Amino acid sequence: MEAYKSEFIEFMVESDVLKFGEFTLKSGRKSPFFMNAGAYVTGTQLMKLGEYYAKAIHENFGDDFDVLFGPAYKGIPLSVVTTIAYAKLYGKDIRYCSNRKEVKDHGDTGILLGSDIKDGDRVVIIEDVTTSGKSIEETFPIIMAQGDVEIKGLMVSLNRMEVGLGGKVGALDEIREKYGFDAKAIVTMDEVVEHLHNKPCKGKVIIDDTLKAAIDTYYEKYGAK
Repeated sequence: MEAYKSEFIEFMVESDVLKFGEFTLKSGRKSPFFMNAGAYVTGTQLMKLGEYYAKAIHENFGDDFDVLFGPAYKGIPLSVVTTIAYAKLYGKDIRYCSNRKEVKDHGDTGILLGSDIKDGDRVVIIEDVTTSGKSIEETFPIIMAQGDVEIKGLMVSLNRMEVGLGGKVGALDEIREKYGFDAKAIVTMDEVVEHLHNKPCKGKVIIDDTLKAAIDTYYEKYGAK
């Protein structure tokens, strides 16, 4: 596993973003883990988060894109901090863009926030986590309505590795099949479990055998094949 991935796993735990226990998800599923990207709140956390995203985007998509699109609302700060980190780490200025939930009809009008998207632009979408792929259903038409645009891919922080809306394959695989662009994550839950199972993180074992068994049981029911 690449160093930045193992560092990112520990960073999620230390930031209280990735939690383990018993949680009821929006879908109604009872999950032994939960991720809340809204818990990244400090300047240091956001700076590091942008760097992890930038490294993963560079590894998977290179420099072959122009705009980083973060869907409202959580995608807005993600796109901002990652464009800053990308310029710092790789010396390339990527433009950031997000959508508004409501179209603004005065001043800086329109549905977009940040950079415009124009003909010929190559776009990478950035999100926190994709469980079902529903948010892409809203995001995709907004981007494509801006002109002759190519979506290079989607980057999320964690691949939960659960079945998507179709109930057969994972959400990221569904996105690839439906929209024709690649979908990647900084880390997968397999990598999280591999790194944390019976290994101390800041002096404490996060995933012991009991929790590992609960995660395995969860994936027997909801895991993507």
